[in-house]
Amino acid sequence: MNENVVDILIYLYENYMDGDPNNTSDQAVIHEELLQAGFPEHEIDKAFVWMDELAMRQEMQSHQVQTENSIRIYTEKEQNRLDVDCRGLLLFLEQNSIVDQQSRELVIDRALALDTPQFGVEELKWIILMVLMSQPGQESAFAQMEDLVYNDIPVYLH
Repeated sequence: MNENVVDILIYLYENYMDGDPNNTSDQAVIHEELLQAGFPEHEIDKAFVWMDELAMRQEMQSHQVQTENSIRIYTEKEQNRLDVDCRGLLLFLEQNSIVDQQSRELVIDRALALDTPQFGVEELKWIILMVLMSQPGQESAFAQMEDLVYNDIPVYLH
């Protein structure tokens, strides 16, 4: 099985985060369920670390000040990992007020934290969804992003 962290995050979202808010299982139970579902243990561990770091970084970024009308310049490493379509998606979402500057930076951080050499727009959409879900006050943006993910609404970047 060639499962990666993004596949595990999608599984966790669809089975634990998208449903009943009272459905809180402990990490050991979820870990065992993921093993039973066929995910490799080392990838499960990476997914849990990824989510823990998301929570930690989200808390740290909540204290940063946003600047209006700024332009995001991507580093060479970011450009190598986030192709033109991914960067275009982030710009589109930011221009349409679905993702703000802090969320964008958190998405970039979490995307680079994955050990995938490069990934596409579909994987990035899931990362964006997870980031927005973790941020209080982003319910409308989260709902819009959820529509993009589940309804496979094309994102026109022109």
